[in-house]
Amino acid sequence: MSASAYRRDPSAFRGAVEARPFESVLLAGNPLGDPHVREVPVYLPPAALDGERLPVIFLLAGFTGRGQSMLETHPWRGGAVRAYDRRLAESGDRGAILVMPDCFTRYGGSQYVDSSATGPYASHVAQELVAFVDDNYPTVPGARAVAGKSSGGFGALHLAMTHPGVFRAAASVSGDCAFEFPLGHEMIGCARALLASDGDPRPWLESFEESHDLGGDGHAAINVIAMSACYAPNPESPWGFDLPFDPETCERRLEVWERFLAFDPLVAAREHAEALRALELLYLEAGTRDEFGLQFGARLLDRELTRLGVPHEYAEHDGGHFGLDKRYAELLPRLEATLG
Repeated sequence: MSASAYRRDPSAFRGAVEARPFESVLLAGNPLGDPHVREVPVYLPPAALDGERLPVIFLLAGFTGRGQSMLETHPWRGGAVRAYDRRLAESGDRGAILVMPDCFTRYGGSQYVDSSATGPYASHVAQELVAFVDDNYPTVPGARAVAGKSSGGFGALHLAMTHPGVFRAAASVSGDCAFEFPLGHEMIGCARALLASDGDPRPWLESFEESHDLGGDGHAAINVIAMSACYAPNPESPWGFDLPFDPETCERRLEVWERFLAFDPLVAAREHAEALRALELLYLEAGTRDEFGLQFGARLLDRELTRLGVPHEYAEHDGGHFGLDKRYAELLPRLEATLG
């Protein structure tokens, strides 16, 4: 597989966006049959094109999204990367290299975790892609951060906690936290969607893969199914995972829900507090109008990190859960400054 790069929309950037096909050894033969060759978009500031070594920021997309979504260049709807490119042109700052992994799955996302039901996506990012970027771009060794929004915000926290030393800074924008808030009501919608198949996700998934209709209970169903595959994999299940509720009554299956909660940053921070304390910057934020209640999860995590003695910064903005790309305009310079 050729690793040659090609440039994306060069008229839209002062720097450059390259995309190289990357053949992942870890994702080969994954349980869902998803591609193991992934396009890896990388933004290079003008300073990098001039040969300067720069820090690296990995940007993680939210659920149902891919890194490519940050490359929008429409004149009216420019994405996070174009806004960042323009800021560097105006400020004259050297900036950072931005890497946008594609960790999409048949179920809409991997949550950037290693799972027997989806594949080793945490290792793919923290091991394979980190090495790939360092081997192919002018990076400053070890000057690396990870950030994301929604599921990407969760992923940033998860990778920082479970791969200590790989990232010097982490930032979560409206990241999944206090799982009861974003998932509790979604289970009802998922259970309702599965009634027609007696609680078996397979017929529903077959229908969904023909339409990809997220209307009605569609989003709730694929969301809970995807989270089950990420947080409660079970190789002995006919589906490869366990649902956190009884499909007949929607009663919570507590033993499965406990496996979900082990990934919840509110819980996981207790086990991984030392790794979080080692970060040079841990930044959290959420919108006060977040439709999934993640502002409350973020407040709880803020309190728990304080109790654990983990240095961090927490902020809120007057917004909801969507249209969050603009939040990177304030976040990326802070990560740059931390990485030096």
